[in-house]
Order: sequence, then structure tokens, then C-alpha cells
Amino acid sequence: MDDEGTAGDRRARKARRTREALAEAACTLVCDRGLKAVTVEDIADRADVARRTFSRYFSSKEDAVLDSVRADGDRINAALRARPADEAPLVAYRNAVDDWLTDDTHPAWHRRPRIFELMRIAGGEPTLYAAFQHIRVEAQEDSIRILAARMGVDDEHDLRPAVLVGAGAGALVAAQSAWVRGSRQDALPGIVHAAFAALTGELPQA
Repeated sequence: MDDEGTAGDRRARKARRTREALAEAACTLVCDRGLKAVTVEDIADRADVARRTFSRYFSSKEDAVLDSVRADGDRINAALRARPADEAPLVAYRNAVDDWLTDDTHPAWHRRPRIFELMRIAGGEPTLYAAFQHIRVEAQEDSIRILAARMGVDDEHDLRPAVLVGAGAGALVAAQSAWVRGSRQDALPGIVHAAFAALTGELPQA
């Protein structure tokens, strides 16, 4: 049984490394060449795997390019689940985003090579932008379920979790858009903090 478990762990680690290699190859190639100039075959070759291996992990090149961004949504939601139960819902969401921004184990967007560039590219590529929006919606739906559980309500009948997540996610989206329009990759945390301050009425008036 132990041997089976060890073998299973090895397979899982190998699968994770393969997925990460494909995602990194996709991101690098798209940043270097642009989305239209990159094929699935290019990504598989760059990661040194077969074309069919790519298909076991991703449904499209857009899916591969944005895989690390999907993981960021998962990390924010994991941080949200871990926030103290006595925090107000919107405060918990804001603090979960802060936890993501300051996580040294899994660096956020502003501390990862080429994510800033990738976000700029996504804004001009309809299929990539649509894939990004789909990832964002999935993450928000998970956030709604987490807040509903924290609040002890049914999100199918109580609007508050969705409204609160909509507000928090809206602040994060506004910050991400402002960040991409700017020129400094390291500016993201300050912009995010300003966005949440504006949401809660703490931003000084001009």
C-alpha cells in the first residue's frame, strides 16, 4: 500500500511538472510571438512533450497560456477559506487578496516574470480575453460559495454573498486594469490597496 501511494505521488508530481512546463512554454511563446503566431504544436515542442500530451492537460492554447492565472484565483479562494471566522465578509475578501499579494511561496502577478506583459497582450486578443473572463467568473463563483458558508446562508436565495464578492472582485478588476495601463510591474499591491480603500470610502478626496 505504501509503495502504491509513493508511486501515485510520483505520478502526481510528474503530471504537475508537465502541466507547469506546458503553461510556462505557452506563456513565454505568446509573449515572444503573439497569440496568433503560436500553435499548440509549438507549445508542446517547447515543453518537449508530444502533441497528445498537451491535449491531456489543456483544451486550447488559451487555456494553457492562462493556467497560472487560474491558479491565482484558486490561491485567493484558499486564503479566503482560511481567514478568521470573525472577520466581516468583505474584510475577509480584501485580506485574502492581501495574503495572495504577499505570499512568498507562490508569488502574485507583480512578482512573476512576464505576467504583466501577458495581461497587456490579453487585452488585445479577443479569445484570450474571453478565456481570462471565464477564469475570473469561475473564481468569483467559488468566492460566493465560500462567503455564503462563512455567513451561514444559502447563496441561491440570499444575494449578500454575490453582492459582496461582486464588490470585492470589482475592486480587484479595476486595480488589475489600472495596473496594466501603467508602466510599473511592481505597482500592483499599491493599486489594489487604493481600489479597496475607494470601495470602503477610505480614499482621501482629491
